[in-house]
Amino acid sequence: KAPMPGKVLSIEVEEGYQVQEGETILVLEAMKMENEIKAPIQGRVKTIQVELGQTIEKQTLLVELE
Repeated sequence: KAPMPGKVLSIEVEEGYQVQEGETILVLEAMKMENEIKAPIQGRVKTIQVELGQTIEKQTLLVELE
């Protein structure tokens, strides 16, 4: 989930991609700063819930891992 409101600058993964804990999933721009959103666990990307350039609110589901 998004820790803060912002804009999706880049998406670093695709559905089905295996991520390691701490790996960057996407980058959010908030208050003129780039914030890397990292995987909280090791797993596979089930779905990506946002699009590049989308403006999101705090607690928006970004990526679902399994």
